[in-house]
Amino acid sequence: MAELSSFQAFIQCKCPRCRKGEIFTGSAYSYKLQKTNIYCPHCNLKFEREPGFFYVAMFVSYAMNVAEIISIGVASYVLGLPLIYENLWYYVGIILFGVLLCSPINYRYSRVVLLHYLTPGLHYVPGSGDLVKEV
Repeated sequence: MAELSSFQAFIQCKCPRCRKGEIFTGSAYSYKLQKTNIYCPHCNLKFEREPGFFYVAMFVSYAMNVAEIISIGVASYVLGLPLIYENLWYYVGIILFGVLLCSPINYRYSRVVLLHYLTPGLHYVPGSGDLVKEV
């Protein structure tokens, strides 16, 4: 199996150390509740580096929400919804619908951004986890 690049591992929500193990159980839009694995199933990396580690993901998710709100509002205007007072509730409804539609992606990728790019000392180690299961 070919090794994944950093960007491919990010997009596929793979472990930042081995790039093989899944960070989440299930898909983003499944009927099951998506959960973050405690340990990487391949290299046994503990994803929650310290107590409360994923609280920082709320700030990343907030930034993603702001970008989505601005993008959806501008896209609505560009696609022909006039920016007048009578259309205020149309904008609010469209933006809320878009944010709710993107919330599973925000949950997932805010944690992936935190693990892959904002955690100091957590880097790719080729071959990590290959010998862990044999013991």
